[in-house]
Amino acid sequence: MKNFLDLELSELGVGTYLGELDPKTSQGYREVIKTALQRGINVVDTAIVYRYMKSERDIGEVLREIPRDKVIVSTKGGYVPYDVDSGIDPKDYFYENFVNTGIIKLEEMTPQGHYLSAKFIEWCLNKSLENMNTDYVDIYFLHNPEEQLNFFDRKTFNTKIRECFEYLEFEVKRGRVRYYGLATWGGFRVSPASRQYLNLPELLGIAEQVAGQEHHFRFIQLPYNLGMPEAYTLKNQEVDGQRVSTLEACERLGIYTYISASIYQGRVIGRVPQELKQKLKVEKDVHASLQFVLSTPGVGTALVGMSKLEHLEENLQILGVPRLSGAEFLSLFK
Repeated sequence: MKNFLDLELSELGVGTYLGELDPKTSQGYREVIKTALQRGINVVDTAIVYRYMKSERDIGEVLREIPRDKVIVSTKGGYVPYDVDSGIDPKDYFYENFVNTGIIKLEEMTPQGHYLSAKFIEWCLNKSLENMNTDYVDIYFLHNPEEQLNFFDRKTFNTKIRECFEYLEFEVKRGRVRYYGLATWGGFRVSPASRQYLNLPELLGIAEQVAGQEHHFRFIQLPYNLGMPEAYTLKNQEVDGQRVSTLEACERLGIYTYISASIYQGRVIGRVPQELKQKLKVEKDVHASLQFVLSTPGVGTALVGMSKLEHLEENLQILGVPRLSGAEFLSLFK
């Protein structure tokens, strides 16, 4: 377990992104989450758009059976969602819930259906709480906010971020959100010259303007694995006049990291050289990727998508393997 503020978070977390919409997949997720909680994993991550709200509802079924304080739940809002169980045509659902109500202005939505505003995030949070049968989420993430930067200038982007931070701080006071953050794909892994680049100290500055030093912007989520090492290797943030990686910046600035794509969505299987596995002190490719991630300085919780018990059992084995020392980890890059 890792202690952060008033939370204890497990090294591994259950991700719920992929999978079919069928009852078998839902049953698999429910079984995995319940078993994971019994085995010491207490972090479960989802998003309102995952499996068209089915992933949130699967978590909600589990939360009916266990004490709410035994699990740390995070979800996300940013992409326009559809409720596959509604029976409504997706276009009609979109217009009825978002356009006709004035929640979404079409000219402010990206072609990929991404939207940021306090009203929209409020709608998403309300629906997520309903889906998951809970009064609160532990961490609420704005989902891939860098998507906005492909279509809007940075000043507009920062204004939208501020509006969402103000709203989320309001929800913290109401008790419906404990902490909030940004769940990203590219924003923290690219150079400052990139259009999608996210400047962590600048974003923290917005949170401090909104709520002072006691703000609740304390989490980020980003992909990191053997095939995508930029969070550790690319020095793209500036803290106290020094260029550092995103992971190091998080350590210095008091931000906890959730790692997505920890096993590269399965693409590490069959691709890890034997020599590297020996250095990582493991025998399986999947364990090599998890060992690499969990041994990296600055990593908080590694999320792994799991809807099958055999995958959970395999991934749990890494918890019995000692982490690499700092010197051993650095030797991987020589």
